[in-house]
Amino acid sequence: MPQLDTSTWFIMILSMSLTLFILFQLKISNHHYPENPMTKSAKITGQHNPWENKWTKIYSPLSLPPQ
Repeated sequence: MPQLDTSTWFIMILSMSLTLFILFQLKISNHHYPENPMTKSAKITGQHNPWENKWTKIYSPLSLPPQ
């Protein structure tokens, strides 16, 4: 049974990693990001949900008394 020749694997993996790194750097460098992004003001809306004014309690099965 012939042996698998692994002598070129190191250079192949190294060159593939370098190529992927360069491709991703080129892909990222093509994006134009805003220089000074404006912050959005947080406005409090007047909407009220029905559950905001109620206290709700969730019981887990382990906290219930044994029956």
